[in-house]
Amino acid sequence: MSATVLDGPGVVAPQTPAERIVITGIGVISSVGEGVDEFREALRGGVSGARKISAFDTTGYDREFACEVPRAADDSSGNGRAAQFAAEAAARAIADAGLSADQLRAARGAIAVGTTDGESQDIDELVRHEVAEDAGDADPLRRRVQPFRLATAVARALELSDVDVATIATACAAGNYAIGYGFEALRSGDAQYALVGGADALCRKTFTGFYRLGTITPDVCRPFDADRQGILTGEGGCVLYLETERSARARGARIYAEVRGYGLSCDATHPVAPDVTGIARCMESALDKSGVTPADVDLVSAHGTGTHANDVTECAALGTVFGEDLPTTVSIKSMLGHAMGAASALGAAACAIAIESGFIPPTINHRETDPECPVDCVPNESRPADLQVVVNDGLAFGGNNAVVVLGRPRTAEAHAAEARIAADLQEEGSHV
Repeated sequence: MSATVLDGPGVVAPQTPAERIVITGIGVISSVGEGVDEFREALRGGVSGARKISAFDTTGYDREFACEVPRAADDSSGNGRAAQFAAEAAARAIADAGLSADQLRAARGAIAVGTTDGESQDIDELVRHEVAEDAGDADPLRRRVQPFRLATAVARALELSDVDVATIATACAAGNYAIGYGFEALRSGDAQYALVGGADALCRKTFTGFYRLGTITPDVCRPFDADRQGILTGEGGCVLYLETERSARARGARIYAEVRGYGLSCDATHPVAPDVTGIARCMESALDKSGVTPADVDLVSAHGTGTHANDVTECAALGTVFGEDLPTTVSIKSMLGHAMGAASALGAAACAIAIESGFIPPTINHRETDPECPVDCVPNESRPADLQVVVNDGLAFGGNNAVVVLGRPRTAEAHAAEARIAADLQEEGSHV
């Protein structure tokens, strides 16, 4: 099958099998910063996004902190808060890639947005209307509450019509699932570019669910710490612009990282409890499909929620895969909180930035490492590092696990040398 890829603004070229897929654009909206530069400096500086909740009234709860994006929603687009995050993050990713929406309209694309709750703030408001028996005022909310609107909001905002759109609702692993979706669309030639990531908005429903499970911390999130008390719910949006390496090289794009591969697993052993075997199987699958060994891995960006069960189970799975010599393992949820469907997308963005900028983000709020979590979590201060291979974990309720492996991009010279060899082989074949 003949396919094409973007080879620069408005230019296309034949695609070859097994294309390398790279990240050339990152769009971020988070509780610690918006845009790549703010996000990078927040990660490097160990900034906390924890603040008192303003999205809803916390009267009656004995917890009042979350990691909220410090800005009001803009209802002028007709989208809910999560879809607004998704659309704006996508626009930022395209601009960061050095492209415009006009250039993409001439190409075939894929859009995948992961989520846990969809427009959950709107669900909260619909319930309020129902209790107040004021259903008529809720009609606009009913029209925009469907989860699929997160992906279609991106296409509509950017006026992209030749696109496949998917909203992937695999909870806290959904951002990584979306990255896998875009990776396959590009590898197969079904798309010439992919906008992938996740978005969720802070809501009473999810906060209450975790609160009733007893997993909301009273102050800050302390992953891997002996005194950790749980998560802080969060929100945000993150979209990555993916394209083939050949396309990126042809247009002289900056490459943050290569998507080496990904793994998926669903153990389905328990609605909320993580499972060591399922997580380890997912990690092993991701490494195998990426062509790397455990010894190649420099850093793991853990799911790292800060609950007792998650951190112990995830570390046990790391031990299953990596043995006693565990790689450096950090949790950016100590800074961002748990942004639900956006969490693993934000983690992938942090990994790509860390590879490109040469540092490891810290696990903040750390005091004493839990003996059951024997990892170097880079406590409290970032660390310079030459990262070659990084693993990004996304683990979700119901046993939905997704792990993405990112690597340092090849040099332009290495890419050119491979292209010359491929051309020579093709020329030899034409004479047979």
